Amino acid sequence: MRTRLSVNVNKIATLRNARGGNMPNLLQVAKDCERFGAEGITVHPRPDGRHIRYNDVYDLKRIVTTEFNIEGYPSESFNELVCEVVPTQVTLVPDAPDALTSNAGWDTVRNEQLLRDLIEAYHRKGIRTSIFVDANVEMVKAAAQTGTDRIELYTESYARNYPEDPAAAIHDFVLAAEEARNQNLGLNAGHDLSLVNLQYFAKHIPGLLEVSIGHALICDALYFGLESTIHQYLQQLVF
Repeated sequence: MRTRLSVNVNKIATLRNARGGNMPNLLQVAKDCERFGAEGITVHPRPDGRHIRYNDVYDLKRIVTTEFNIEGYPSESFNELVCEVVPTQVTLVPDAPDALTSNAGWDTVRNEQLLRDLIEAYHRKGIRTSIFVDANVEMVKAAAQTGTDRIELYTESYARNYPEDPAAAIHDFVLAAEEARNQNLGLNAGHDLSLVNLQYFAKHIPGLLEVSIGHALICDALYFGLESTIHQYLQQLVF
């Protein structure tokens, strides 16, 4: 199976919110992403509403025809939102409400019971679950004990180290992916993946089901246009 591309539209909401109003139109952009070939739409709502707002999530649920992935920290309000919207997938991220962006994976050993309880609640709603984790074999093993369907590898360190030594940058991610396969966990990945480093990552990571990409993709779209950019990202996943 070819790895699926889910487009994170947070940056579209950031641009809209900078001036108020509805320009750019978040819902139209999401529709266009799907029309241009994206196989999923990802959002990460935060309590301060600085990009995706909770009402955006409800609106997107009505129009997204591919996979809808909601990621975020499992606060009480976030859990209520997810259980009301019932997306295709929820991705649990351990970042604080005021974090600029996600910067670490879960300690799945220390938080096993918390994650297990959350995942059981999501499963009762028929929602596929994924846990954001670092490329650490022990964290992957512990993630399997929570009952999650998938993990999402946090790829910031890979992207940072890729220009200097791609093989070294991806080493721990390969080990983590192999452990995910051993544990019968589905595998996603995301954070700082780009046209520069995506194909190498996808080629070398066994069983990679989905990548979620937002910041780099939207930046590239400023130069190439959204349609061309999505096509270029999809091409990185064909080899």
